[in-house]
Amino acid sequence: MNILLIGAGSAIATAVARRYAAQHSSLFLIARNGSRLALQQQDLLVRGAARVGTRVLDLLNHEEYETAINAATEFFDEEDIDLVLICHGSLPDQEAAEQDFDLARREIDINGLSVISLLTRLTPYLKAQGRGMLAVVTSVAGDRGRQPNFVYGAAKALVSTYLQGLRGKLLPYGVDVLDIRPGLVDSPMTQQFDKGLLWSSPELVARQIEKAIRRKRHTVYVPGYWRLIMAVVRSIPEAVFKRLKF
Repeated sequence: MNILLIGAGSAIATAVARRYAAQHSSLFLIARNGSRLALQQQDLLVRGAARVGTRVLDLLNHEEYETAINAATEFFDEEDIDLVLICHGSLPDQEAAEQDFDLARREIDINGLSVISLLTRLTPYLKAQGRGMLAVVTSVAGDRGRQPNFVYGAAKALVSTYLQGLRGKLLPYGVDVLDIRPGLVDSPMTQQFDKGLLWSSPELVARQIEKAIRRKRHTVYVPGYWRLIMAVVRSIPEAVFKRLKF
């Protein structure tokens, strides 16, 4: 299996990559930290990956996207890319983002616009090859605008809506589109939060992502109980919801 992994340095992406390495897949990793990419490359080869390529990319620099994607297609040479997994993001300080538009714009770029920018460059390639899957890690935060994280949630909602439309556009070309909506994940991005029963490890999330990819799902909540939780959240009347601070 040939896999392009963007945002490869995230905890979820690392766990997913290790699962596919054990299956002797070929992986091309794109992330912003070059030294971490080099270590990850060696780790995946030891774990059984057929081959591993890397490319450093600052995802705020949209002008470099084309070069990075071209490097990936050259790495796979004449072979198709079976899976593109986009897995990057950041968790902004909500209060700070509310008061500083430049900060809010930066976070919306990282969590939303950068993904759409990547997708506009990747979809022609997948359409041309006539197969493959685009999988994007979004968030349950995109299901509804909650007071503690609506800047982050708005960016994720943007991506989920885009994916829904893109899914229909790519259907005639044999390309599947998967929206992955994790709940609370114990990772470096959430290290400042106290952890409870609803928190999951990146390894658990990765296992369920792999299962959803194999089954060619459209939208998956990981772990699965988040589908029920968010159904309840979406059902709360706005007159009540606007008073909730959770």
